[in-house]
Amino acid sequence: MTLPNTETLKLEQQDHALFITLNRPQVRNAMSLQMVHELMTVFEEIHSDRTIRAVVLRGADGNFCAGGDIGDMANARSALGQSSEDPFALLNRDFGRMITMVNAAPQVVIAAVEGAVLGGGFGLACVSDVAIAHQNAQFGLPETGLGIPPAQIAPFVVKRIGLTQARRLALLGIRFNGDEAERLGLVHDVAESEEALQEAVEEVLSIVKRCAPQANATTKALLLAVDHEPLESLLDKAARQFGQAIQSEEGKEGTMAFMQKRHPKWAE
Repeated sequence: MTLPNTETLKLEQQDHALFITLNRPQVRNAMSLQMVHELMTVFEEIHSDRTIRAVVLRGADGNFCAGGDIGDMANARSALGQSSEDPFALLNRDFGRMITMVNAAPQVVIAAVEGAVLGGGFGLACVSDVAIAHQNAQFGLPETGLGIPPAQIAPFVVKRIGLTQARRLALLGIRFNGDEAERLGLVHDVAESEEALQEAVEEVLSIVKRCAPQANATTKALLLAVDHEPLESLLDKAARQFGQAIQSEEGKEGTMAFMQKRHPKWAE
């Protein structure tokens, strides 16, 4: 596929994976409104593309993301009173739309985080399917120390690590490293070096390749629906999806490969 042109993101497709690097290193990859919109554009473009089976989120020059861009706050302040809508609320809600889109992406989203993982960066880590952290990464929700709530991030933090820990982290604004992030269940693995972090990403990508792309997309949607769909109707829908899957080309190939003791085509 042809990737969109972006100014705040570096995009590179390698085999079945799209690498997205947040690229504003001069501000530790703080998330501007432009970056938010560019991320939404990229995830919208790849939504139906099953040749891209994984998305790797990284940050340039040793930091993942230091949170929101203070420059956008200044722009919103200058727009106060120019319309009936609150420019700060509009700015904040755009981030929520972006993080919701990343959360629901049919691809396997892998966050490889190091350096600053704060605010919005913390939120992105919370909506990844697999998160790998450098041991020395610095996680935190600093919003309350700035006099604001982590408005769009809070629900995803609760879903990731549970209400008890989310309350402690959000209300105290404490910083913690990769080992603590693993203990909390925020990340799944911790790497002691940049090389180990890259190796861990490559290992996850090799495992993703063994899984059928449409089966993965269907499974992810099913898992995300557990929180908000009634159980019986969800199981009815899952049964229909199972029937469709086993009769699909993907399902036929998987069954045949198993019987013939070979790798399915999507794993080659």
